[in-house]
Amino acid sequence: MNERIQPELMAEEERLIVKKALEVVCGKWRLFILLHLGQKVRRYSELRRLLPDVSEKVLIQELKTLVQLGVLQKQSYNEVPPRVEYRLSEKGLAVLPILLQIKDIGRHFLPAE
Repeated sequence: MNERIQPELMAEEERLIVKKALEVVCGKWRLFILLHLGQKVRRYSELRRLLPDVSEKVLIQELKTLVQLGVLQKQSYNEVPPRVEYRLSEKGLAVLPILLQIKDIGRHFLPAE
């Protein structure tokens, strides 16, 4: 009986792991946000400029979610006008190599010029 339970528990654990990974990277704009941050610290205004097709509301929500997930770190400065900077956290940096591989896959499938 124990042999039967163990594989089921492992399958459930794997499902939860994949589900969490998809939670981090799924979303129309999350991959773009993470790629634009890369190894750089960027202000909100820079991200807004780099992602002109995303609405302000969606960008704010995606940044907030990525901070809550622990993928991004947010630094707010008590200045006028307010300054907010974002950077990849240690967890976010762990995702970066995979995102760069995804980018390579996309490059591979682009039509040859």
